Amino acid sequence: MGMSANLSRRKTLGLLAALPAGGLAHAYAARRKDGGLGEIAARAGVTYGASAGTVIFDDAEYRLLYLKHCKALTTDVDMKFDWLRPEAGKWDWGPADRLAAFAERTGMTLRGHALIWNENAPDWLKALSLAEIRRVFDEHIETVVARYAGRVAVWDVVNEPFWPGHGKPGGYRAGPWHEAFGPGYVERALKRARAADPHVKLAINEAHCERDDDVGRAIREGMSRLVAQLRDAGAPLDVLGFQGHLQPGRPYDDAAFAAFLRRFSGLELHITELDVNDETFPAAIRKRDALVARRYHDFLSAVLAVPAVNTVINWQLADHYSWYNDLARAGQLRSRRAPRPLPFDSAYRRKPAWFAMARAFRERKAA
Repeated sequence: MGMSANLSRRKTLGLLAALPAGGLAHAYAARRKDGGLGEIAARAGVTYGASAGTVIFDDAEYRLLYLKHCKALTTDVDMKFDWLRPEAGKWDWGPADRLAAFAERTGMTLRGHALIWNENAPDWLKALSLAEIRRVFDEHIETVVARYAGRVAVWDVVNEPFWPGHGKPGGYRAGPWHEAFGPGYVERALKRARAADPHVKLAINEAHCERDDDVGRAIREGMSRLVAQLRDAGAPLDVLGFQGHLQPGRPYDDAAFAAFLRRFSGLELHITELDVNDETFPAAIRKRDALVARRYHDFLSAVLAVPAVNTVINWQLADHYSWYNDLARAGQLRSRRAPRPLPFDSAYRRKPAWFAMARAFRERKAA
């Protein structure tokens, strides 16, 4: 990048800091209109975005990526139960409110993630009686959904209802909500959310369905049964979210996954947390980036052939904000090298993954 480009970028960031909040949408309209991934996706009938936390308010250059490329924003952790309610009787609304206001003033669609998840229960919740857990369940859904009514467009009402490894009947994920209600907690959550906001789209968000192994196939069948049961019960359900944390070290069959998606007539289908774990790829960055890009293109080409898929969300936008960094530092990946799972590198430059995604969106438009 030359000196003039650096000066231009510094000038832009300085203007960013000086802008009043209400002027953001207008200021970035021009930056979005040409070349942004969100615009490319929109021309193919797809809403594109990424998850974000409040780091975007501390990193102006990172914030530029969202404003240029994203039409939708998913809250990363700030609307999860344990972040909103770290202690009994205490609510921490600040970060979630800030993200909601940012999405509102920039014209991004906001996805609330996630109301109910068995994996993130704080210790104070686990210590309650089952009767109290049931009370908190209802209270939490009603309070949070009502607070953001008219501002959140889609709620991930239940996150990851299945995990066969827990040994529960039907392959359900264990945790306090399942313990308190059994599998019926999913239906109850959807109905409580609909009562609190009659207009928001309600989603179930699941992981691992993309995998073509025993775990992936078991969760697919669990989801198929659950959706049929919810429809029989008249439960409100508008969207199915499939995370898309792609792990090329595991077996995949993108055509089989796309065939699975076609089972769900009448529902919107969203890819909600897309990234590519590159731990099994060569260390050389050019080779690694090329393989990550190929995985993005192959996966998106298959799923975008399903007409009901109308949303694609990356889990963060730039590599150094990816959750895989924490896993690498903790030694939970095969290498401690810096992961490169996202469309932008740590200097906010477009990577081959960006171009692979753009190509998949353009090919859908042309089809």
